[in-house]
Amino acid sequence: MTKARALVTGITGQDGSYLTELLLDEGYEVWGVARRVDGDAASNLEAVLDRIELRAADVSRPGVMRDLIDEAKPREIYHLAGPTFVPDSWERPGETLQAIAGPTGELLQAVQAAEAEIRVYVASSGQIFGAAAENPQNERTACWPQNPYAVAKLASHQLIGTLRRHSGLHACSGITYNHESPRRPQRFVTRKVTRGAAAIKLGLESDLILGDLDTVRDWSHARDIVRGAWLMLQAPTADDYILASGVGRTVGDLVQAAFAVLDLDPGEHVKTHPRLRRDGEETPLVGDPGKARSELKWTPSVAFEAMIEEMVQADLEELRSTR
Repeated sequence: MTKARALVTGITGQDGSYLTELLLDEGYEVWGVARRVDGDAASNLEAVLDRIELRAADVSRPGVMRDLIDEAKPREIYHLAGPTFVPDSWERPGETLQAIAGPTGELLQAVQAAEAEIRVYVASSGQIFGAAAENPQNERTACWPQNPYAVAKLASHQLIGTLRRHSGLHACSGITYNHESPRRPQRFVTRKVTRGAAAIKLGLESDLILGDLDTVRDWSHARDIVRGAWLMLQAPTADDYILASGVGRTVGDLVQAAFAVLDLDPGEHVKTHPRLRRDGEETPLVGDPGKARSELKWTPSVAFEAMIEEMVQADLEELRSTR
């Protein structure tokens, strides 16, 4: 029997690499694309590089997705490429919109033109809800984005729903909340905390400087999130789903969990600085995964504490090896 073939954009990132491993375990042939696939850019894929097809391309350029679909002939497409660091969007709002909404439009246009039935997953974000009137948020919650990144994600999300209704595309939007792993880039607060704790334990640093410890986030493991993305494309009917833990935790909770792994007292090392604070949020961003739980039988399998311990231990090992 012919193996199913999947095309993954942004394959070298945290989500792309975990999804690739899942797809290979499920018996897929995997094709992947990213701006760069050479050297350190593909380090997350090191264990599976000999089992996948890689292409270097900019999916925001017109015609690139059409050419990739013509070459790979996938049954499923997982579109994960695009900016992920929200603060950067304030400095480059135009680029952010073009890098998120533009490629989604190019992808859906290419799928419409293909003479094949292709199922499409596009990564959206809980940021689209912004200053929502309710907490937790569900798929029917009104969106009120509060930053350029969220605006771009909402445009992409709404385009998917519009074309699904108009053209019958099997296209899904995964409304994902914060998800982490040892593969998360160091500029994100979770890695800043886990790496900071490891550095303090090794005597490489004495303090960890953060912003607002009361900021609330809904954290899951990236492995759980990509499993939800895969389940969305196995469903007979395309729809949008929130993928989240359903539990809000503060940055202070994150700090406590990370420092507890190493038997450190955060009170002795963690300091806050006003320069690192962001504008307060009217509504905590916490997702209600009830629809995914009911219809997809999806539930997170990695506990928050276990995820943070995995990240701390990975940072500890890496810092030890570079001393």
